[in-house]
Amino acid sequence: MSNKLEITLTKSIIGAKPAQRKTIEALGLRKMHQTVEHADNVAIRGAITKVAHLVTVTEK
Repeated sequence: MSNKLEITLTKSIIGAKPAQRKTIEALGLRKMHQTVEHADNVAIRGAITKVAHLVTVTEK
């Protein structure tokens, strides 16, 4: 596992379920194509799994 993950919101949250919207917000994403960097840990990996169809993840 790498130390950091770059997470980019690639699809709109319009029409997404409320739980998925909250997960995106918890990851710190607000706008399309915005990228945030998080530490690679189990909690972040779990959140990414819930919204994998909306985001793109790059290991750094």
